[in-house]
Amino acid sequence: MSSGAEIVYIGCYTAQSGGRGTGIVAARRDARTGGLDPLGVVAGTPSPSFLARHPRLPVLYAVNELPEGTVSAWTIHPDGALTPLGVRSTGGAEPCHLAVDPGGEFLFVANYGSGSVAVLPLDPTGAPGDRTDLVRHDGAGPVPERQAGPHAHMVSPDPAGTGLLAVDLGTDTLYRYDRDPQGRLHATARYPTRPGTGPRHLARHPDGRRCYLAGELDASVTAYASDGTDRLVERGRVEASRRPGHVQPSEIAVGPDGRFLYLANRGVGTVSVFALDDALPRHLAEVPGGGDWPRHLALLGGHLYVAQERADAVLVFAVDPDSGIPAASPTEVAVPSPTCVLGAGSLILG
Repeated sequence: MSSGAEIVYIGCYTAQSGGRGTGIVAARRDARTGGLDPLGVVAGTPSPSFLARHPRLPVLYAVNELPEGTVSAWTIHPDGALTPLGVRSTGGAEPCHLAVDPGGEFLFVANYGSGSVAVLPLDPTGAPGDRTDLVRHDGAGPVPERQAGPHAHMVSPDPAGTGLLAVDLGTDTLYRYDRDPQGRLHATARYPTRPGTGPRHLARHPDGRRCYLAGELDASVTAYASDGTDRLVERGRVEASRRPGHVQPSEIAVGPDGRFLYLANRGVGTVSVFALDDALPRHLAEVPGGGDWPRHLALLGGHLYVAQERADAVLVFAVDPDSGIPAASPTEVAVPSPTCVLGAGSLILG
């Protein structure tokens, strides 16, 4: 592999979840042009719908979004090949998100179907062990078809410590936990959203003080800021999209320099761009996603990668470094039922 390229991994829905993928796809990314050259399926595993990397070790993790959920781990080789490292139960149903703590000692998993958060220790090789904790949320929301019970949708470790934010779509709540050295979670705060928000994912700002929450059910973005402690204060809300029709936000991400916020909108099939130069995100542009059902987006270098789940494609947009706005004519890379794009040596933004 040349010095101007890196390996990108793409999670896909497989037949177990109604998708057309067969596992994790690897692609060589040209750092200059942003182009992707698919290398094929490098791990045949059921419904690896979200991916994460170890912060220090060459290890890749995936949730297997199944009724009896599991997480899988692989050792990453320089050519992009993967060697199985272990599979563990998440203790819940349909895990949809996972993240590694900054120290590389624990793996956190959001079980969507059962509304719980699992903690798994990682050994010196990065392999996951048996769970050290499983915390189930309680409650419901006003949208009965989506909020009859808890649905944990994201786990976001604090960058500098042992704290964890857990986003629950079913209970309209953002939960904060502290993790002790034994890998057990201790609830420290709850931040209710407006009823019917359906919080899905959040994106942390690089300043460590701000974060932004995507509301899947009410098509909103809620801004939060630290009050000088570990507590968050809501600063307000803005609309996710200015397009008519069904809007169902999915992934949200802050650019690495902290100037811009990006949000994928399913339904209308767009990417909204906001400036982060004020207390609330300021709408800049909304560009066509160029496909169908943008489930995930990731910023890698000067390019934006959008996983179009129903269009069987990943779209690659060049991003203007000054305006932050993606170009109008993306390139398209065929990938069956893509759900997540993860760059080499970087964490998923959001």
